[in-house]
Amino acid sequence: MLVVDDERMIAESIAVRLRAEGFAVDQAHDGPSAVAAARLLRPDLVVLDVMLPGFDGLEVCRRIQAERPVAVLMLTARDDETDLLVGLAVGADDYLTKPFSMRELAARVHVLLRRLERLAQSQPDPDATPIVLGDLEINRAQRRVSRGGVEAHLTPTEFDLLVNLATRPRTVLPRERLLAEVWGWADASGTRTVDSHIKALRRKLGSDLIRTVHGVGYALETT
Repeated sequence: MLVVDDERMIAESIAVRLRAEGFAVDQAHDGPSAVAAARLLRPDLVVLDVMLPGFDGLEVCRRIQAERPVAVLMLTARDDETDLLVGLAVGADDYLTKPFSMRELAARVHVLLRRLERLAQSQPDPDATPIVLGDLEINRAQRRVSRGGVEAHLTPTEFDLLVNLATRPRTVLPRERLLAEVWGWADASGTRTVDSHIKALRRKLGSDLIRTVHGVGYALETT
């Protein structure tokens, strides 16, 4: 694993906890060294702070994802929705807002790695029938999505979330259920993660596609 934070005490605290969980951990403390370390070490997961010297964590994420897909857990000191959406758009899989507990960080890391393991073990079914709902088409075999004939580039998490909604169109799915089925979380501590991914899907596919049922969850609308 690679931990990237310009605050060395925070980076070291994260590294100590992850090593206690049984992971090999390296550190970087600025944008350029983070990209170089990711290229050299080829980590399974990157814990990445948004605010970095050199260039920020969003640019780090963009560059390392362009070279090789890797799981990224983004850390941000601000509960800023713009930062979160941009982070998801450039390939981050999840985020934590500082301050956070090391227990929560370790739990998020384990969940992300379990998802990667499931994806690696699952073989795409070449005969899987595409999902077509109005002008939305989801090719599950190729993991490609288009709306109105225009292809949208989704992250793996966004794609899994969209498929989860699309297999039950117009059915309201609670946030807690989406967390359990898409992220594999057993509690409701990450409902903001669901909300941010829904916003990212709306930005890429249209704001009318997914309906919010306040206090409950989301439903994919069909035309």
